[in-house]
Amino acid sequence: MTEGFLWKKVSEPEKEQIKKESKKIMDSFSSKLEKLGLDRVEEPMIERGNGERKEGSAEKVPIDREIMFSNAPNKNKDFIIAEKKGW
Repeated sequence: MTEGFLWKKVSEPEKEQIKKESKKIMDSFSSKLEKLGLDRVEEPMIERGNGERKEGSAEKVPIDREIMFSNAPNKNKDFIIAEKKGW
C-alpha cells in the first residue's frame, strides 16, 4: 500500500480551512435543530408490544442448549460446526 493513499499530511492553512468548514456545518446543523424545538420534547412516546423489554433493564435470559442446537445447521454431539473465515 502506498502511504499517500492512506495518509495525507495537512498543512496549517488546510487545518484552518477544515476548522472553519466544520464549524460552519455544526452551526448550520444546530440552528436547524433549534428551529425544530426538540428541547421541548421530554420523552418520545413508544408503544411496546409483548415480548419487548423496557430500555435500561438488564434481565438475563438463560440459554437453552436444545433450542440453540436445534437452530444450528451443522453440529455434532457437543459442538456447533461453523465455517472459518468464510466471509
